[in-house]
Amino acid sequence: MHVVPAQGRLPRAAAPTSWRTGAYFTARVAGLPLSTVDALRCPAACTWADDVLTLERQLAADGARLSQLLYELVNDNEDESARRRLLTLRRQIFNNVLPAAPGPALAAVAQTRPAALPVVQRWLQQRTQLARRHDEGGAVLAADVAQARAHLWRLADEPRLRGGLQLASPTLDEQLAAGTAPQLTRPANKRTRRVERSLLSYLYRTACKTSPFSTFTAVALGRFTDTGSQLEFPVDAQWHQHVRLNVVLVARLAELVTADPRRRGDLLVELSPGWRRDADRIRYVRHWVTAGDDSATVSFDSVRDGLFFLRRSGVLDGLTALLQHRGTIRCADLVDRLCQDTGAERPDGETYLSTLLELGMLRLVGLDTDVHTTDPIRALAGTLRHLDRPWATHLVDQLHDIIELVDAYRQGDLDRRRDLRHRLQDTVRAAMRALGEDNPTLPQTLLYEDSRVAGEPVTIAAPPWQRLVGANLAAVERILPAFDQNLPHRIMFHGFFLARFGVGGRCHDLLRLVEDFHDDLYEQYSSYTAGRRPFAEDGSYTPEENWLGRPEMTALDEARQLFATRLAALTAADPQSTELSLPVELFDEMGALLGDTAHRIHPKGHFVQLALREPAPLLVLNQSFGGLSFPFSRFTHCFDADTPTLAERLRAQAAEITPPGVVFAELTGGAATTNLNLHSRLTDYVIVCPGESSSAPADRQLTLDDLYLAHDPDTDRIVLRSTRLDKEVVAVYLGYLVPMALPQIPRTLLLLSPASAVRLDVWRGVPAATTDGITVRPRLRLGNIVLARRSWSVPVRELPDTGDPGTDPAAFLGWRRWRARHGIPEQAFATVYSADPGRLTTNPKPQYVDFGSALSMQALRAVLDGPDDRIVLRELLPAADELPAHGAHGGHVSELAVETFRVDARQTVAHHDHGGSSQ
Repeated sequence: MHVVPAQGRLPRAAAPTSWRTGAYFTARVAGLPLSTVDALRCPAACTWADDVLTLERQLAADGARLSQLLYELVNDNEDESARRRLLTLRRQIFNNVLPAAPGPALAAVAQTRPAALPVVQRWLQQRTQLARRHDEGGAVLAADVAQARAHLWRLADEPRLRGGLQLASPTLDEQLAAGTAPQLTRPANKRTRRVERSLLSYLYRTACKTSPFSTFTAVALGRFTDTGSQLEFPVDAQWHQHVRLNVVLVARLAELVTADPRRRGDLLVELSPGWRRDADRIRYVRHWVTAGDDSATVSFDSVRDGLFFLRRSGVLDGLTALLQHRGTIRCADLVDRLCQDTGAERPDGETYLSTLLELGMLRLVGLDTDVHTTDPIRALAGTLRHLDRPWATHLVDQLHDIIELVDAYRQGDLDRRRDLRHRLQDTVRAAMRALGEDNPTLPQTLLYEDSRVAGEPVTIAAPPWQRLVGANLAAVERILPAFDQNLPHRIMFHGFFLARFGVGGRCHDLLRLVEDFHDDLYEQYSSYTAGRRPFAEDGSYTPEENWLGRPEMTALDEARQLFATRLAALTAADPQSTELSLPVELFDEMGALLGDTAHRIHPKGHFVQLALREPAPLLVLNQSFGGLSFPFSRFTHCFDADTPTLAERLRAQAAEITPPGVVFAELTGGAATTNLNLHSRLTDYVIVCPGESSSAPADRQLTLDDLYLAHDPDTDRIVLRSTRLDKEVVAVYLGYLVPMALPQIPRTLLLLSPASAVRLDVWRGVPAATTDGITVRPRLRLGNIVLARRSWSVPVRELPDTGDPGTDPAAFLGWRRWRARHGIPEQAFATVYSADPGRLTTNPKPQYVDFGSALSMQALRAVLDGPDDRIVLRELLPAADELPAHGAHGGHVSELAVETFRVDARQTVAHHDHGGSSQ
């Protein structure tokens, strides 16, 4: 392969740009007020422990002074017996041990230096008080834990907690429904502790986090308004539930339909899209499907694809010619035609058809779940209804029973929902048995439920939002490419294209390009770099593999090292600081190194949290990503009853910011294999890859045969274009399945899109000193934007390990002592990272931790496995009194998903004022 030598970066046009916030946002709102978990704390035990720690500190300080005093008394005393008693007392005070019989030692003090006697007596009194307080701890802790457990069991029946629990952990829900609260005056047994830990985990998820799932967290549509001055917004108490059957079950029912040749005979078959007839063979794309794990809460079937060839024959040519002419044909009629033309027996004809279906040359019509399908189970019923066959009519009746149960589930109370779930299991199994499945298995999650906050969209005033965001969010976006995990892969594709086609080159055979890219370079590159760590523990940097000598890769390396070096210098200059402010000049320098993006339009999204603190609010940046409408896509079905719908609002907004000569087109990645990929159509066009189908109108479908790539020498951009439209095509991906799990073709085309996978790990490459095994990082800000919360990182082996903090007051005290010594907040979020790269992270998601709750301490200890694992604690920001979302019973934890757009300022598309900021 010829490689174009790197001769410095090609010039790019420095077009003026404008930046603004999108018109809409979504607010993810926790199901319960944060104050719900306050009653799980142990206030009396905390007061007891803090009193003990205060006495310990006072005794330690007084003991140091007493040690010197007693040393002088020993030296001043000529009586050997008195000297021994004084030495023994000094040793006991030094070791903080209460003497069993201090009388003789006190007499020796009085005899040697009477003025020192009150000082020693005061220490003994305080040490006696400490011993008494230690003895009181057991009863105090037991009483507090009993009250906390009682409150936890009362909350077990909270509708929003249990509503989500019924889908997230049906087994736990059944246990809670079947049992009664345990005897709280006695310590919990092993089974009860396990149930309580699980219950506590889900309660924390419902009150302290924003992870949309069922009734744990709801979403609200929001918009920015020109009027008002508040960043706070109300949370309506009424929520609407939206429930759909797991699409994995829809796919399995479709597979069972096709497994029987007689049923399959009634179905329509067509050629798989994207095939091509060469001189002596037929070329097409084959898909391989691997079933997901039924035991996982969220599971999906994975799909991979690849170029495949079939040798041409008279039979195959005749079949393809027939289907080209007819479009579709019943499977039974096709088998009849094959047998008629070849003289084969019918079993042989069925086998030939089965082979072509298995190889993916042919596909059955109407059985795949399109990602834009509103209700997949209804769509399957509609396909079967048109067959007008007895078996299909019977199955449609069974599907309608399933649909009725799903619809009823949305409105049911907890008991009703539990009963409906059992009935749904039975009904689905019955349908599968009727289709010939002897021992049907079901995924753990039968239903997917999303909750929407009722009422009109929530509003945030644009003026304070603009003041909060300022120019700083735009500045942050300039450095995000340095943290984009996909950027090195895009650079490699860019270099590969230039090596293959040269400057100004074109490629019209995208399918062959994708195949060659993976075979010649990408598979080896991905394998070689899979375990790469950019920075070592000492801060040394390992450059990206730059096999094609691309200057962009070198610039990426330089930008990463610049950020780490400057941050290390700032940290070293003020090592005790709890908060560091980054200079905006650093962002300008990194932006200059990274250069302008290769796209004319730069849609980005951010998950952020507002902290309403004085003297100025903060915007905490949780996650960033590139792409269009991604924050909204998963939840569009929740707003289909609105006028206009959310999908219509977003498509109108996309039209406003689209430059002339450009269209957005969605890459779907094929049929939906998880409910998280279902969404309304949010772009005018859809890219239909070989082997895929789409429900979009035919004139809105862009096939690979219509698309080509061209290199623009003026901007050094590789542009995806449509021959039919004569326009640039910007590919976007709107599914929640990670792009790396997509088939090869759409995954490769996304390397041409503005999509990005940003991991804003700002401390990479910044060495840190440790104290008592713990590494402390300050809060990191640019203006009012928080890039990183304060954090404390420590190996598990350095944590207190003195027993069960829920039953042992010494263990509870040990955790309080450890927290106070290191200045860790009372509440935090903990993430546990495995030290073994071959073992999954113990708890990859942050877990809410309350150091004032013995139950919380017990739950934390339960997820700590290997001594070399590392736990990272991050501050709770926003704090409980800084929450912007408020309901009838207090503040709710919330997270906003916002979009920003950076577009060429010379475009003539009219923009309507939606209250977003402009820079």
